[in-house]
Amino acid sequence: MGNGGLKLSRREFLGVGVSAAVLGCLTVTGCGVTPNSTAQDSSSSSSKNGPYSFAFLTNTLNNTFQSSMNDKFQEQCDNAGYSYVCLNPDYNLNTQLSQLSDAANQDLDAVFVIPVDSAGIRSGLQELKDAGKKILNVDTAVTEDDRSLIDTLIGTNAEQAGQLVGQQMVKDYPNGADIAILDFPSNESCVKRVKGFNEGLGDSASKFNIVAQQDGKATLDSSLNVAQDIIQANPNLQAFFCINDPSSLGAVAAIKAANKQGLINVYSIDASPDGKKALIDGDFKAVACQVPLGIAEKAFECAVDLMQGQSVDKEIWLDSHLISIDEAKQTEDEWQ
Repeated sequence: MGNGGLKLSRREFLGVGVSAAVLGCLTVTGCGVTPNSTAQDSSSSSSKNGPYSFAFLTNTLNNTFQSSMNDKFQEQCDNAGYSYVCLNPDYNLNTQLSQLSDAANQDLDAVFVIPVDSAGIRSGLQELKDAGKKILNVDTAVTEDDRSLIDTLIGTNAEQAGQLVGQQMVKDYPNGADIAILDFPSNESCVKRVKGFNEGLGDSASKFNIVAQQDGKATLDSSLNVAQDIIQANPNLQAFFCINDPSSLGAVAAIKAANKQGLINVYSIDASPDGKKALIDGDFKAVACQVPLGIAEKAFECAVDLMQGQSVDKEIWLDSHLISIDEAKQTEDEWQ
């Protein structure tokens, strides 16, 4: 991932090291390297054998949100004596479809899935369902049309997170402001965050002039470039709302490059360790949290329940909240 001229000192963008020999139980296709992928396309596998075998089919491990979920799944499986494997397509849809297909043909009981593209993985989900795997869609929702293929959906309440940020912006700008939105329209969760943000503006929405709404691709480097163009084209811009911390950090870098610190505020969703540091440092005005550790814990619990024949809710949304400075300082190195 390029850094757009900014040193990647923030942990959000550090790669996650993985073992080269971890996928002996899977076929070569599942961990094949594509032009857009790296050796990170496979992750660690537990050596313990237990009554159940779980897999995490994530969308990337090049982000501490997903890597923290992987660590929590691994920890829970190790503690229970279950086998576990994680597959990382590094945001490549074709690679993920191949990995879904491989998982369908392996001796797995349940899979946790974060789609690379919410609308693009139906065929892979169908293969898993036809193979009798329990499918737990985590974090980013599949499309409504594909909900019948999954057993449960567990994630942070994305609309609530967006609403909280929108409400905070109204408090900070009671007379309104010129604002810009950096979104990520290919991701269902991010679409819901923007929807919630607009709802959070409420009766004050007409006071806010959205001068630009553009795809920051949820990454620092892309968001940096987009934000620079927006700042240049809108000299009276007062705030950015960004759909995650990497995108927000890109906006922060653009603001600093334009020497507009203190003139343009940044509002984010994630509360990653780097996001908390940005809040403490004053680079973020506000940030609503996601709860990857909570998602992993709940998803593991649901997977066990499903394997034991118990019913689980079709959708489970875990609450978000705005992170205070004190909370950020107390939990700076952690997700929630």
